[in-house]
Amino acid sequence: MEKTLVLIKPDAFQKHHTGDIIRIYEQEGFRIVAMKLMQMTRKLAAKHYVEHIGRPYYDDLETFMTSAPIVAMVLEGEDAIARVRRLNGKTNPAEAEEGTIRKLYAESGSRNAVHASDSPESAAREIHIFFNETELFD
Repeated sequence: MEKTLVLIKPDAFQKHHTGDIIRIYEQEGFRIVAMKLMQMTRKLAAKHYVEHIGRPYYDDLETFMTSAPIVAMVLEGEDAIARVRRLNGKTNPAEAEEGTIRKLYAESGSRNAVHASDSPESAAREIHIFFNETELFD
């Protein structure tokens, strides 16, 4: 079984969409193996988004991601990375397919409700930024 990191971002959390988003993942058969409500710090944002540091949009991204609580979770399932990304939809909700999480709950391309790992390598790195081994329930 494959694991992926999912973040429910400040925009979705503040608009009370957390339960609806989690329900979508569970209805698709994913198993939650770790989950926490937390406030992202600037240091944590820099670690998670390291490849974006220095890009023109980074300061806005960091400000947004540290603006309110997030829900971090690890989902497990068959082909979890690709399936979760399809379920999330395109980054820009205007281009996302009907029924996807971003079509339903995202505000814009930069306020897009959720994050999910994009590869097995990213998942392995990102999961351990947010969770240690004792917090993963396999």
